[in-house]
Amino acid sequence: MKRILLIEDNEQNLYLVNFILKKNGHEVIEARNGEEGIRLAIKEKPDLILMDIQLPDMDGMEATKRIRASEGDGKVPIVAITSYAMTGDRERALAAGCTGYIEKPIDPETFMGEVEKFL
Repeated sequence: MKRILLIEDNEQNLYLVNFILKKNGHEVIEARNGEEGIRLAIKEKPDLILMDIQLPDMDGMEATKRIRASEGDGKVPIVAITSYAMTGDRERALAAGCTGYIEKPIDPETFMGEVEKFL
């Protein structure tokens, strides 16, 4: 069982991702905005962070940069989950410190396989 921090403000996405992760035996820590996500990332030291890019208080890129700055070792995988599927978005997410990128809408059939690559 891995501890996964899910930073997501959309209730439907939160429910779906939470359901898939718990069904696959993982513990889920939830944050609904960037500030809370940063605080929980530092406090809880999860095995993986799933980061929505469109958050209400700051975008996921900024939250990722702040988590990376606070970590020291930069080892926790941070995976951007976003519906921003524009040219260059993947590169921007990786440049901000994300380890990987999963596009929304989430496909329940393939999502866990994509997540497992980062655990």
